[in-house]
Amino acid sequence: MRLRKLTSMVNETRQILPSPRRGEIWTAYLGESRQRHWVLIVSTDPRNLSDRAETVLTVPFASRIAEAPTTIVLQPGETGLPGPSCLRGHFITTLPKKLLIQRQPRSLSGRRMREVCALIRRSYDPDAP
Repeated sequence: MRLRKLTSMVNETRQILPSPRRGEIWTAYLGESRQRHWVLIVSTDPRNLSDRAETVLTVPFASRIAEAPTTIVLQPGETGLPGPSCLRGHFITTLPKKLLIQRQPRSLSGRRMREVCALIRRSYDPDAP
């Protein structure tokens, strides 16, 4: 009886986490100061939608445009963000789902997601195309 009650209490206190999808743009809390920032979800949907996975893989957006082999510049019409921004594949990070705040109205296309994955790969594989 005690075990059943304890299990029930654990389930009741478990926080309901967001269910982001690959390619979505979210606002999230980043850094020690927990500043709001836009991020792109890059992890796969089976991981993103799993109740057991408490984290997602993300790449934060940057407003300072820097062109390099591991960055891509995106325009506001594509992202829905207020101005031009870039994604830096070398800044891929694991982010707890509980730090995701709000899904933005636009997602990146499949073609753009393949480009982002290529950026990430280039950040650790010098032979990547």
